Amino acid sequence: MDLFEHEARDLFERHGVPIPRGKVATTPESARAIAVELGGSVVVKAQVKTGGRGKAGGVKVVHSPDDAEQAAEDILGMDIKGHRVQKVLVTEASAIAEEYYLSFLLDRAARTFLAMASTEGGMDIETVAATKPGALARVPVDPLTGVDAARIIEAAGLPAAAADAIVALWTVFAEEDATLVEVNPLVLTTDGAVVAVDGKVTLDANAAFRQPSHAGFVDSPDEHPLERRARESGLNYVKLDGDIGVIGNGAGLVLSTLDVVAAAAAESGARGPANFLDIGGGASAEIMAAGLGVILGDDQVRSVFVNVFGGITACDAVADGIVHALALLGDRAAKPLVVRLDGNNVAEGRRILVEAAHPLVTLVDTMDDAAGAAAKLAEA
Repeated sequence: MDLFEHEARDLFERHGVPIPRGKVATTPESARAIAVELGGSVVVKAQVKTGGRGKAGGVKVVHSPDDAEQAAEDILGMDIKGHRVQKVLVTEASAIAEEYYLSFLLDRAARTFLAMASTEGGMDIETVAATKPGALARVPVDPLTGVDAARIIEAAGLPAAAADAIVALWTVFAEEDATLVEVNPLVLTTDGAVVAVDGKVTLDANAAFRQPSHAGFVDSPDEHPLERRARESGLNYVKLDGDIGVIGNGAGLVLSTLDVVAAAAAESGARGPANFLDIGGGASAEIMAAGLGVILGDDQVRSVFVNVFGGITACDAVADGIVHALALLGDRAAKPLVVRLDGNNVAEGRRILVEAAHPLVTLVDTMDDAAGAAAKLAEA
């Protein structure tokens, strides 16, 4: 779960990371009032969950309340990479002497945590890594012993004054169950202070059960209504741009299904997968109904591919779930379904679907053939 910058700042402040003073505004008038309160020069920044705000004109340094009001008027409503700006963060401007980059992230390949730091702050870190690989230090962090700020400082060439900020940012990462904490830039001001003037945080949604304070971060205007509906039903759903709904049990199977559906769509003229939806191992009637309800609520969907491999939950239970889900949905289940079952108790599962003879259900044996059938139905 990605956070807005102002939400990341809240976590920074909670754990003692130094940040400039600032507040969120949703109107040009409120931006002006904040600028009056802060005094002097301020930075007006679009609040969207994507990068490239500065290049898109979503970050402006201004020197008066009138200019802050005008900047907010220019930025609010702006579209940045498909994200519409609904609020801005107004912060006091910092007197910057030097800019650095610092992040903590989950290194999945090495199965550990990683600190990345550079004196080339303020630039896209991808550019730094590509053009000056030696300028980006990578320091593994042992979760049992915690962060070694001195080691990071030495490896990246950061000033000793950055030590406290490094430790505080690691605390954010560890105590808030984050998978990414990034500051670009972390700045050294002209008076010798080290301040995080920007912040990006991604939280591990799997740890939400032990982080009740994170609940307020979830329901944001940026979240797609179908994603919100799925989340409220406990489903793992991501909205995509295609016209073929995809349901599977297990993230790996669903990802493979997306690839197969995309290939079939390219051959048929359909637009491809409309979503990622993992119903997990317990494909009960209620879970299947909730999943189908979300997908069928997408006006872009023209057909649905249900791809299930029976494991802990056998195929006959899945088939029962599909039949009962269609009964629960009634008239709302008005789009064709292609179903492919394999694995534990597959023969019984297929028998249940054949005997149910639902007019919307087509049973197909293989994943490739099922994807092709779903693509043709979407094209029709």
